[in-house]
Amino acid sequence: MQSTIDDAAGSPAAGSDTGSIEVHPLTVHIGAELRNVSLAEAARDDDLFAELKGLLLRHKVLFVRDQDITRAQHVALAERFGSLEDHPVAGSDPDHPGLVRIYKDLDSPAEHYENAYHCDATWRQAPPMGCVLRCVETPAVGGDTIWVNMAEAYRRLPQDVKARIDGLRARHSIEASFGANMPTEQRLALHERFPDAEHPVVRTHPETGEKVLFVNAFTTHFTNFHTPANVRFGFDYAPGGSELLNYLIRQAAVPEYQVRWRWTPNSFAIWDNRSTQHYAVQDYWPAVRKMERAGVVGDRTF
Repeated sequence: MQSTIDDAAGSPAAGSDTGSIEVHPLTVHIGAELRNVSLAEAARDDDLFAELKGLLLRHKVLFVRDQDITRAQHVALAERFGSLEDHPVAGSDPDHPGLVRIYKDLDSPAEHYENAYHCDATWRQAPPMGCVLRCVETPAVGGDTIWVNMAEAYRRLPQDVKARIDGLRARHSIEASFGANMPTEQRLALHERFPDAEHPVVRTHPETGEKVLFVNAFTTHFTNFHTPANVRFGFDYAPGGSELLNYLIRQAAVPEYQVRWRWTPNSFAIWDNRSTQHYAVQDYWPAVRKMERAGVVGDRTF
């Protein structure tokens, strides 16, 4: 199959009668809605999957509506990208390991937040390659998700900032995020199981070669900032280092790098976790929102 896109202006083609995927870009920098495609078929068709993956590398997040497929087919599609990983805090479907249930209902505390710009599981030594997320149930209004192109965020940084962060590394913590609301003993046990991971502040995408700004809500501090080149006096390091980190983390909130998706039941998002961040908008409680996510094991960032 071949995708159809209007080459002249970058606007989506009206489609064709050749059976090809219709690709409708949603913004200039990130996101495309796919039509005339079955994700169940993509899970078993090599050519169709190859086309889907190529579109993912290009648009960074893909959206598809009206996919009434089984959990097994959902898992089969995600496994085409690689092995699936479980989550140590969120629950999984007992019959489909790696299919994480993200269910927000009347039993979920109103203060249980999820609205922070983040790249999934960067507290792992090898963060996920990507995810395949399905909407099971969503509020009539609200509960959207925002994705951010962090390669574009890096590209648009001032040159002096790029020079300043070249070679910097940072720590990412599950203890300081998911563990923060746990009793001390449980939190420390979580840290023992998942020690803080260290990643480059600027990551090189292993397939596209793009440079990606790789700090997010899981990032706690730089690990190699306190050098004579950066620190003359104490305040250069603290709060100087944290102010620089906060500036970098805030880049995810720039609208020009974003796409926002309105969920409907049986709609899917497939995203490249190596080059994006996302933000689940928490504006719907006490309405019900139920999602199921298959996360794909990734590579070490080095």
